Amino acid sequence: MSGRDPRLLLVTGLSGAGKSTVLKVLEDLGWEVVDNLPVALLDALLDAPAGQGREGRPLAVGIDSRSRGFKPAPLVKRMKQLREAGGRDIDTLFLDCAGAELERRFSETRRRHPLAEDRPAADGIAREREMMEPLRRWAEHVVDTTNYSSNDLQQEVRQRFGDSGEDEPVLSVLSFGFARGLPRNADLVFDMRYLRNPHWDPRLKPGTGLDPDVAAYVMADPAYEATVAQIEQLLLALLPRYRAEGKSYVTVAFGCTGGRHRSVHVAERVARTLRSAGHAPSVTHRNLDSAPQDGLEGRPPPASPASGGKQA
Repeated sequence: MSGRDPRLLLVTGLSGAGKSTVLKVLEDLGWEVVDNLPVALLDALLDAPAGQGREGRPLAVGIDSRSRGFKPAPLVKRMKQLREAGGRDIDTLFLDCAGAELERRFSETRRRHPLAEDRPAADGIAREREMMEPLRRWAEHVVDTTNYSSNDLQQEVRQRFGDSGEDEPVLSVLSFGFARGLPRNADLVFDMRYLRNPHWDPRLKPGTGLDPDVAAYVMADPAYEATVAQIEQLLLALLPRYRAEGKSYVTVAFGCTGGRHRSVHVAERVARTLRSAGHAPSVTHRNLDSAPQDGLEGRPPPASPASGGKQA
Protein backbone atom coordinates (compact mmCIF):
# COMPACT_ATOMS: atom_id res chain seq x y z
CA MET A 1 0.00 0.00 0.00
CA SER A 2 1.37 3.41 -0.89
CA GLY A 3 1.78 6.06 1.82
CA ARG A 4 1.08 5.20 5.44
CA ASP A 5 -0.75 2.00 6.26
CA PRO A 6 -4.07 2.25 8.09
CA ARG A 7 -4.07 2.92 11.80
CA LEU A 8 -3.70 -0.11 14.10
CA LEU A 9 -5.33 -0.32 17.52
CA LEU A 10 -4.54 -3.27 19.81
CA VAL A 11 -7.53 -3.80 22.12
CA THR A 12 -6.70 -5.79 25.23
CA GLY A 13 -7.28 -5.87 28.98
CA LEU A 14 -8.92 -7.92 31.71
CA SER A 15 -11.54 -10.52 30.88
CA GLY A 16 -14.99 -9.10 31.56
CA ALA A 17 -13.83 -5.46 31.31
CA GLY A 18 -15.70 -4.80 28.04
CA LYS A 19 -13.50 -5.78 25.09
CA SER A 20 -16.39 -7.22 23.07
CA THR A 21 -18.38 -4.01 23.52
CA VAL A 22 -15.40 -1.89 22.41
CA LEU A 23 -14.79 -3.96 19.28
CA LYS A 24 -18.47 -3.82 18.33
CA VAL A 25 -18.50 -0.01 18.59
CA LEU A 26 -15.28 0.28 16.58
CA GLU A 27 -16.84 -1.88 13.87
CA ASP A 28 -19.87 0.44 13.86
CA LEU A 29 -17.47 3.36 13.47
CA GLY A 30 -16.06 1.82 10.29
CA TRP A 31 -13.02 0.02 11.66
CA GLU A 32 -11.97 -3.41 10.41
CA VAL A 33 -12.14 -5.63 13.50
CA VAL A 34 -10.43 -8.96 14.25
CA ASP A 35 -11.08 -10.54 17.66
CA ASN A 36 -9.16 -13.18 19.62
CA LEU A 37 -6.39 -13.36 17.03
CA PRO A 38 -3.66 -15.97 17.69
CA VAL A 39 -0.54 -13.92 18.37
CA ALA A 40 1.47 -15.88 15.79
CA LEU A 41 -0.87 -14.59 13.07
CA LEU A 42 -0.49 -10.88 13.86
CA ASP A 43 2.28 -10.26 11.31
CA ALA A 44 0.42 -12.26 8.67
CA LEU A 45 -2.68 -10.15 9.26
CA LEU A 46 -0.74 -6.90 8.94
CA ASP A 47 0.97 -8.06 5.74
CA ALA A 48 -2.20 -9.35 4.12
CA PRO A 49 -3.83 -7.09 1.50
CA ALA A 50 -7.07 -5.48 2.56
CA GLY A 51 -10.26 -7.09 1.34
CA GLN A 52 -12.53 -5.41 -1.16
CA GLY A 53 -13.85 -2.12 0.20
CA ARG A 54 -11.53 -2.25 3.23
CA GLU A 55 -8.60 -0.26 1.85
CA GLY A 56 -7.59 2.56 4.15
CA ARG A 57 -9.85 1.49 7.02
CA PRO A 58 -8.26 1.53 10.49
CA LEU A 59 -7.71 -1.92 11.98
CA ALA A 60 -8.60 -3.00 15.54
CA VAL A 61 -7.19 -6.30 16.80
CA GLY A 62 -8.52 -7.91 19.97
CA ILE A 63 -5.90 -9.94 21.85
CA ASP A 64 -6.08 -11.03 25.48
CA SER A 65 -5.30 -13.94 27.81
CA ARG A 66 -7.63 -16.24 25.82
CA SER A 67 -5.66 -15.78 22.60
CA ARG A 68 -3.47 -18.68 21.49
CA GLY A 69 0.21 -18.01 22.14
CA PHE A 70 -0.52 -14.98 24.32
CA LYS A 71 2.54 -13.67 26.18
CA PRO A 72 2.40 -9.97 27.12
CA ALA A 73 6.13 -9.15 27.16
CA PRO A 74 6.90 -10.48 23.63
CA LEU A 75 3.72 -8.84 22.35
CA VAL A 76 4.81 -5.45 23.73
CA LYS A 77 8.24 -5.97 22.15
CA ARG A 78 6.66 -6.71 18.78
CA MET A 79 4.40 -3.65 18.99
CA LYS A 80 7.47 -1.50 19.74
CA GLN A 81 9.23 -2.93 16.68
CA LEU A 82 6.24 -2.20 14.46
CA ARG A 83 6.05 1.36 15.75
CA GLU A 84 9.78 1.96 15.24
CA ALA A 85 9.51 0.62 11.69
CA GLY A 86 7.16 3.50 10.88
CA GLY A 87 4.52 3.56 8.18
CA ARG A 88 1.61 2.95 10.54
CA ASP A 89 0.04 4.72 13.54
CA ILE A 90 -0.09 2.15 16.37
CA ASP A 91 -1.92 2.52 19.69
CA THR A 92 -2.97 0.18 22.48
CA LEU A 93 -6.24 0.36 24.42
CA PHE A 94 -6.21 -1.44 27.78
CA LEU A 95 -9.53 -2.10 29.53
CA ASP A 96 -9.23 -2.28 33.31
CA CYS A 97 -11.82 -2.93 36.02
CA ALA A 98 -11.92 -3.41 39.79
CA GLY A 99 -11.78 -7.02 40.94
CA ALA A 100 -15.04 -6.93 42.90
CA GLU A 101 -16.92 -5.62 39.87
CA LEU A 102 -15.40 -8.29 37.62
CA GLU A 103 -16.48 -10.96 40.11
CA ARG A 104 -20.00 -9.55 40.03
CA ARG A 105 -20.07 -9.59 36.23
CA PHE A 106 -18.89 -13.19 36.00
CA SER A 107 -21.43 -14.22 38.64
CA GLU A 108 -24.23 -12.36 36.89
CA THR A 109 -23.47 -13.90 33.48
CA ARG A 110 -22.69 -17.34 34.99
CA ARG A 111 -19.50 -17.50 32.95
CA ARG A 112 -16.24 -19.02 34.16
CA HIS A 113 -13.13 -16.89 34.21
CA PRO A 114 -10.76 -18.15 31.45
CA LEU A 115 -7.86 -18.44 33.90
CA ALA A 116 -9.88 -20.06 36.71
CA GLU A 117 -11.85 -22.91 35.18
CA ASP A 118 -11.91 -24.88 38.43
CA ARG A 119 -11.19 -22.07 40.89
CA PRO A 120 -13.09 -19.02 42.18
CA ALA A 121 -13.22 -16.14 39.72
CA ALA A 122 -11.18 -14.00 42.12
CA ASP A 123 -8.18 -16.29 41.64
CA GLY A 124 -8.32 -15.96 37.87
CA ILE A 125 -8.78 -12.19 38.06
CA ALA A 126 -5.71 -11.80 40.29
CA ARG A 127 -3.62 -14.06 38.06
CA GLU A 128 -4.71 -12.26 34.91
CA ARG A 129 -4.08 -8.80 36.38
CA GLU A 130 -0.50 -9.76 37.18
CA MET A 131 -0.03 -11.31 33.74
CA MET A 132 -1.40 -8.26 31.90
CA GLU A 133 0.60 -5.59 33.76
CA PRO A 134 3.23 -5.14 30.99
CA LEU A 135 0.47 -4.33 28.50
CA ARG A 136 -1.22 -1.95 30.94
CA ARG A 137 2.03 -0.03 31.41
CA TRP A 138 2.60 0.09 27.66
CA ALA A 139 -0.90 1.19 26.65
CA GLU A 140 -1.51 4.78 25.51
CA HIS A 141 -5.20 4.47 26.39
CA VAL A 142 -6.30 2.95 29.72
CA VAL A 143 -10.04 2.91 30.44
CA ASP A 144 -11.33 1.73 33.80
CA THR A 145 -14.86 0.38 33.25
CA THR A 146 -15.68 -0.30 36.91
CA ASN A 147 -18.47 2.28 37.06
CA TYR A 148 -19.39 2.12 33.37
CA SER A 149 -22.63 0.82 31.97
CA SER A 150 -22.51 -0.63 28.46
CA ASN A 151 -23.79 2.70 27.12
CA ASP A 152 -21.13 4.62 29.05
CA LEU A 153 -18.38 2.49 27.51
CA GLN A 154 -19.82 2.87 24.02
CA GLN A 155 -19.84 6.66 24.43
CA GLU A 156 -16.24 6.60 25.67
CA VAL A 157 -15.10 4.63 22.61
CA ARG A 158 -16.94 6.93 20.20
CA GLN A 159 -15.38 9.98 21.83
CA ARG A 160 -11.85 8.56 21.74
CA PHE A 161 -11.81 6.79 18.40
CA GLY A 162 -14.58 8.34 16.31
CA ASP A 163 -13.38 10.38 13.35
CA SER A 164 -14.09 13.94 14.43
CA GLY A 165 -12.09 15.34 11.55
CA GLU A 166 -10.56 17.92 13.88
CA ASP A 167 -7.41 18.33 15.96
CA GLU A 168 -9.38 19.54 18.98
CA PRO A 169 -9.42 17.13 21.92
CA VAL A 170 -12.76 15.47 22.57
CA LEU A 171 -14.12 17.36 25.57
CA SER A 172 -16.49 15.85 28.14
CA VAL A 173 -18.03 17.58 31.15
CA LEU A 174 -19.29 15.29 33.92
CA SER A 175 -21.21 15.82 37.17
CA PHE A 176 -21.07 13.22 39.93
CA GLY A 177 -21.60 12.61 43.64
CA PHE A 178 -18.57 12.03 45.89
CA ALA A 179 -20.74 9.84 48.14
CA ARG A 180 -21.24 7.49 45.18
CA GLY A 181 -17.58 7.26 44.17
CA LEU A 182 -15.05 9.28 42.19
CA PRO A 183 -15.12 9.02 38.38
CA ARG A 184 -12.11 6.94 37.43
CA ASN A 185 -11.35 8.48 34.04
CA ALA A 186 -11.58 12.20 34.84
CA ASP A 187 -8.60 14.37 33.94
CA LEU A 188 -9.69 17.31 36.13
CA VAL A 189 -11.95 17.11 39.20
CA PHE A 190 -13.51 20.16 40.89
CA ASP A 191 -15.20 19.87 44.29
CA MET A 192 -18.41 21.94 44.56
CA ARG A 193 -19.17 20.99 48.16
CA TYR A 194 -18.05 24.44 49.35
CA LEU A 195 -21.30 25.87 47.93
CA ARG A 196 -24.44 25.80 50.08
CA ASN A 197 -26.45 22.64 49.60
CA PRO A 198 -30.04 22.72 48.20
CA HIS A 199 -30.56 19.23 49.60
CA TRP A 200 -31.36 20.72 53.02
CA ASP A 201 -34.12 22.98 51.71
CA PRO A 202 -37.35 20.88 51.71
CA ARG A 203 -38.63 22.73 48.63
CA LEU A 204 -35.49 22.07 46.61
CA LYS A 205 -34.47 18.62 47.82
CA PRO A 206 -36.58 16.69 45.24
CA GLY A 207 -35.27 18.82 42.38
CA THR A 208 -31.98 18.84 40.51
CA GLY A 209 -29.43 21.35 39.32
CA LEU A 210 -31.35 21.58 36.04
CA ASP A 211 -34.26 23.32 37.82
CA PRO A 212 -34.24 27.14 37.82
CA ASP A 213 -35.07 27.42 41.53
CA VAL A 214 -32.23 25.08 42.47
CA ALA A 215 -29.86 26.99 40.20
CA ALA A 216 -30.90 30.30 41.78
CA TYR A 217 -30.25 28.89 45.25
CA VAL A 218 -26.74 27.76 44.32
CA MET A 219 -25.95 31.00 42.51
CA ALA A 220 -26.98 33.02 45.57
CA ASP A 221 -24.02 31.65 47.53
CA PRO A 222 -21.60 34.57 48.02
CA ALA A 223 -18.64 32.44 46.88
CA TYR A 224 -20.34 31.16 43.72
CA GLU A 225 -19.67 33.70 41.00
CA ALA A 226 -16.02 34.44 41.70
CA THR A 227 -14.96 30.81 42.15
CA VAL A 228 -16.87 29.34 39.21
CA ALA A 229 -15.62 32.13 36.95
CA GLN A 230 -12.06 31.31 38.01
CA ILE A 231 -12.61 27.64 37.15
CA GLU A 232 -13.89 28.65 33.72
CA GLN A 233 -10.87 30.86 33.10
CA LEU A 234 -8.56 28.03 34.17
CA LEU A 235 -10.20 25.60 31.74
CA LEU A 236 -10.07 28.11 28.89
CA ALA A 237 -6.35 28.52 29.56
CA LEU A 238 -5.65 24.78 29.84
CA LEU A 239 -7.55 23.45 26.82
CA PRO A 240 -5.28 25.07 24.19
CA ARG A 241 -2.26 23.66 26.03
CA TYR A 242 -3.79 20.18 26.00
CA ARG A 243 -4.37 20.55 22.27
CA ALA A 244 -0.78 21.64 21.72
CA GLU A 245 0.43 18.56 23.60
CA GLY A 246 -1.66 16.32 21.34
CA LYS A 247 -4.08 15.20 24.04
CA SER A 248 -6.98 13.54 22.24
CA TYR A 249 -9.60 13.71 24.99
CA VAL A 250 -10.24 15.71 28.17
CA THR A 251 -12.82 14.89 30.83
CA VAL A 252 -13.67 17.61 33.37
CA ALA A 253 -15.67 16.42 36.38
CA PHE A 254 -17.63 18.47 38.92
CA GLY A 255 -18.61 16.78 42.15
CA CYS A 256 -20.88 17.52 45.08
CA THR A 257 -22.04 15.19 47.83
CA GLY A 258 -24.96 13.47 46.10
CA GLY A 259 -24.35 14.50 42.50
CA ARG A 260 -27.83 15.94 41.94
CA HIS A 261 -27.76 19.69 42.69
CA ARG A 262 -24.59 21.79 42.86
CA SER A 263 -22.39 19.72 40.55
CA VAL A 264 -25.15 19.41 37.94
CA HIS A 265 -25.77 23.14 37.81
CA VAL A 266 -22.08 24.07 37.65
CA ALA A 267 -21.37 21.45 34.96
CA GLU A 268 -24.16 22.90 32.81
CA ARG A 269 -22.90 26.46 33.30
CA VAL A 270 -19.30 25.60 32.53
CA ALA A 271 -20.32 23.65 29.42
CA ARG A 272 -22.21 26.71 28.15
CA THR A 273 -19.16 28.89 28.73
CA LEU A 274 -16.92 26.44 26.88
CA ARG A 275 -19.34 26.32 23.94
CA SER A 276 -19.36 30.13 23.80
CA ALA A 277 -15.56 29.97 23.53
CA GLY A 278 -15.74 27.64 20.52
CA HIS A 279 -15.39 24.25 22.20
CA ALA A 280 -17.89 21.40 21.81
CA PRO A 281 -18.22 19.57 25.14
CA SER A 282 -20.61 16.71 25.75
CA VAL A 283 -22.32 16.74 29.17
CA THR A 284 -23.09 13.70 31.33
CA HIS A 285 -24.78 13.75 34.75
CA ARG A 286 -23.78 10.46 36.34
CA ASN A 287 -25.96 10.58 39.44
CA LEU A 288 -28.79 12.82 38.30
CA ASP A 289 -31.39 10.05 38.65
CA SER A 290 -30.16 8.84 42.05
CA ALA A 291 -32.64 9.21 44.87
CA PRO A 292 -31.85 11.96 47.43
CA GLN A 293 -30.65 10.42 50.69
CA ASP A 294 -29.97 12.24 53.94
CA GLY A 295 -27.56 9.46 54.91
CA LEU A 296 -25.29 10.34 52.00
CA GLU A 297 -25.47 14.08 52.54
CA GLY A 298 -24.40 13.92 56.20
CA ARG A 299 -25.56 16.53 58.68
CA PRO A 300 -27.38 19.72 57.63
CA PRO A 301 -25.54 23.00 58.22
CA PRO A 302 -26.22 24.71 61.57
CA ALA A 303 -28.98 27.31 61.54
CA SER A 304 -27.66 30.86 61.58
CA PRO A 305 -29.04 33.38 64.14
CA ALA A 306 -30.18 35.61 61.29
CA SER A 307 -32.46 32.89 60.01
CA GLY A 308 -34.41 32.77 63.27
CA GLY A 309 -33.51 29.14 63.85
CA LYS A 310 -34.64 28.03 60.38
CA GLN A 311 -32.34 26.31 57.93
CA ALA A 312 -31.52 27.93 54.60
